[in-house]
Amino acid sequence: MIARIWRGITRESDKDTYFEYLQKTGLKEYAEVPGNRGVWTLRRVYDGKAEFTLLTLWDSWGAIKAFAGPDYEKAVYYPEDKRFLLEMEPNVAHYEVLSSFVE
Repeated sequence: MIARIWRGITRESDKDTYFEYLQKTGLKEYAEVPGNRGVWTLRRVYDGKAEFTLLTLWDSWGAIKAFAGPDYEKAVYYPEDKRFLLEMEPNVAHYEVLSSFVE
């Protein structure tokens, strides 16, 4: 299994609106891709900003490419992201999942 991690930062005042937008775009699209094993949406508010970290789990590199395209190291952005995000990181991070524990 492979973990894909993306991070984005908005103004604190946009935190709830951006989360609603995420639910209609990226989170919805993740769920529709075969081979996606789940998404965890994390949010941290500090210094007037809201940092979102999306952790997605995938069965294979092929499943990730089905979502992100052939240049799968690049971050996937949606049209309104420019309105919310303070910076647009060009890449995501991928990790091998060696073990997991869920209660």
